Amino acid sequence: MTGRRAGRPLVPAYLSTGGVAQTGRPPLERLSVLTRSGVPVATGLSADLPAAAHALLDALEDGSLTVVEAAALLRLPVSAVRVLAADLIDQDLVLARPPIPPAERFDPDLLKRVADGLRTLKHD
Repeated sequence: MTGRRAGRPLVPAYLSTGGVAQTGRPPLERLSVLTRSGVPVATGLSADLPAAAHALLDALEDGSLTVVEAAALLRLPVSAVRVLAADLIDQDLVLARPPIPPAERFDPDLLKRVADGLRTLKHD
């Protein structure tokens, strides 16, 4: 008898989302930040959530995670975490914030003026 390959989950990813592959909302970005909303999970709703959704809620207890961090922590594909998070967002259990946009390129002229000003201060 051969054992299970290391690192490979026992449950396929599509089962962790309850068989749902897409959501009706635009997909979350990989660097979207997920946070618990603070709304308690209703008793009846708790039984309807997949185990992976409970695991995601538990992972968010200690703070915020990006979608890719949550995927790595839960050992699920990013696409599965996107579906789980979207479902939890629709139920007001999780909040999502878009990723912080990358900074615009610096202005070389401004950088040169700052460096010149610092040199002037150093010599005074």
